[in-house]
Amino acid sequence: MTYSRPLRRGGRSLMQEQGEVVRFRTVSEVAALLRVSNMTVYRLINSGELPAVRIGRSFRLPAADVDRYVAQRLYKAG
Repeated sequence: MTYSRPLRRGGRSLMQEQGEVVRFRTVSEVAALLRVSNMTVYRLINSGELPAVRIGRSFRLPAADVDRYVAQRLYKAG
């Protein structure tokens, strides 16, 4: 999806420059990636841990924000 004007979430722009393509993931895609249920993803959205955009009746999550969420929670064992 590409938008002609920047979308705002929490005071920051989802599009840094005009013409930048923002890739979105569905709740089901994120749930499969994280190996959790859809409900867990909805809880992360509602708690503010994962930013999301509501489009119609469904949520879309910017792929960069999902990747950042996973990277912040990496844990080195041993």
